[in-house]
Amino acid sequence: MQLTGAHVLVTGGSRGIGAAIAREYARRGAIVSIAARDGEALDQLATEFRGHAFVADLLDPAQVEGLIERVEAAVGPVDVLVNNAGMGLVGAFHATDPSAIRDVARLNLEAPIVLTRQVLPGMLDRRRGHVVFLSSLAGTAGFGGLAVYSGTKAGLNNFVASIRMELKDTPITTTVVAPGPVDTEMWDMLEDATDYAALLKRLRLFRLLPKASPASVARKTVDATATPARHVRMPRRLLVNHLLREAPTRLIEGLTRGVVLGPQIPAADEGID
Repeated sequence: MQLTGAHVLVTGGSRGIGAAIAREYARRGAIVSIAARDGEALDQLATEFRGHAFVADLLDPAQVEGLIERVEAAVGPVDVLVNNAGMGLVGAFHATDPSAIRDVARLNLEAPIVLTRQVLPGMLDRRRGHVVFLSSLAGTAGFGGLAVYSGTKAGLNNFVASIRMELKDTPITTTVVAPGPVDTEMWDMLEDATDYAALLKRLRLFRLLPKASPASVARKTVDATATPARHVRMPRRLLVNHLLREAPTRLIEGLTRGVVLGPQIPAADEGID
């Protein structure tokens, strides 16, 4: 993927990891659109790198379904979609507000699936495109106190593995970014939950919780787009979690090698008869 002049759409792009990713794509010459609920923060960031801001509440299904069309009508075809928008939910599942459960499932899992469905037909027609999904270390295994969050990220991982198999005969590629702790408000929320202080203390004792910066996640994400690479896994010391989660997917990929599972579109440099 040539990033210079490529149009990148980053959801949840007004702060944290999303803002860092947007800045990094812009620094490498991409045309960047950002979408989030906070219009003021969006405008400020878009002005910083001459990007395009789109106020959108991705908890609203109608706004999710219309976002790609709206962005492409204003700026042009989306070459790279970064499904970054998400929210955390900390606490014992039996006491969790059902409305909060629905919001997390809708934003973390439903929205990226629907947005990907909206963007893929155009990418396939143009024979060019890359889709990035912000997952989490929590998607590799269940974590007590993060049941809904972990469940949505695990679901996202399996969704991407499935569409990757369908897109294997096309030029469209995907990347799953799965960091551990990142220095953001979401991680602060977990650290502030006193019920989990003992768990965090134990994990720190074994040095399993190095905290990454949003900028480092952004650099690795944009590198993976340019390569492209199918995974960004952080921290490296917990790589075994990711590899064990990936093993069944690799098995299915091997068993279905040569089987047509989706569209068949040659890459642009392969030519068309």
